[in-house]
Amino acid sequence: MNKNGYSMRSVFSLFSSDLAIDLGTANTLVFAHGKGVVVNEPSIVAINKATGEVVAVGREAKDMLGRTPGNVVAIKPMKDGVIADFKVTEKMLTHFIQKAHNRRVLVHPRIVIGVPSEITPVEKRAVQDSAYRARASEVYLVEQAMAAAIGAGLPIDEPSGNMVVDIGGGTTDIAVISMSGIVYSRSVRVAGNEMDEAVMQYLKRKYNLLVGERTAEQIKMEIGSAYPLEKPLTMEVKGRNLIEGVPRTVTIDDSEIRESLSECVATILNAVRVALERTPPELSADISDRGIVLTGGGALLKNLDKRIREETGLPVSIADDPLASVVLGTGKMLSDFKLLRQVCID
Repeated sequence: MNKNGYSMRSVFSLFSSDLAIDLGTANTLVFAHGKGVVVNEPSIVAINKATGEVVAVGREAKDMLGRTPGNVVAIKPMKDGVIADFKVTEKMLTHFIQKAHNRRVLVHPRIVIGVPSEITPVEKRAVQDSAYRARASEVYLVEQAMAAAIGAGLPIDEPSGNMVVDIGGGTTDIAVISMSGIVYSRSVRVAGNEMDEAVMQYLKRKYNLLVGERTAEQIKMEIGSAYPLEKPLTMEVKGRNLIEGVPRTVTIDDSEIRESLSECVATILNAVRVALERTPPELSADISDRGIVLTGGGALLKNLDKRIREETGLPVSIADDPLASVVLGTGKMLSDFKLLRQVCID
């Protein structure tokens, strides 16, 4: 890098208000240069319909899901890893950016944002516009799977294959990476949210029990699994009986939830299989040595690693902090401008 590059970098370090954002369907994480992860909250905004005012953002808004009076709505502005509600996303981003800067208003940070690999130009534009409207001075987009690989500490700059499977809320991103570039990437819109939905449908079918999305997510986290567990788990689930219309409690076990999640898990496994088929043979050899790294909240589904290992015969490991892999990887790019230039999407 030339002398210029260095002086540019030192100028950047003066204004270290730079942020890396993992704008996720389920959670949004913000990494501040030199500080680490400063925001980790659900991507939910509660809005008063009458006045258009933001009542709450993040964790507080999540507690309101399914519990709000008529004039307040809790909105999830992100769907399938992309922006579904532009105005609300902008409000949410502004809130999180200010929170990351301790409410200082005059900051115009450079922002790096992770996006799913199969994002359309229109969706890309929406992410950039939202960030600019939330007062960013420059916006860079990077592919989530790439950021996840960097965040999980994979040696991505070597000429050898690394395979990462990032299972988030809205999308599962799979990538094979070598020499800081993506050799193959695929994004399927089946991930954590789809699993919650499957749990809700299953309880409705089998027990005539209606539960909300928060309860479904809790069931998935507590007793959900992708492969039989060593010792069975049960859980009491409270919801509303569809026939009698009254609150009711049923006890369910892990095998039932495993059955309800089987289709989602099969879709993810299938995408992994396709990725392995499309990988050049030299890199396949590397992957069979190194194995597959799982990141994202979905990596926490019990025994998912075991199930993938069983089906592919490859070693499978889970990143140290799977929920933060994307934002940590995106964060590394803030201090490594050369890396950012290599991996950002034009």
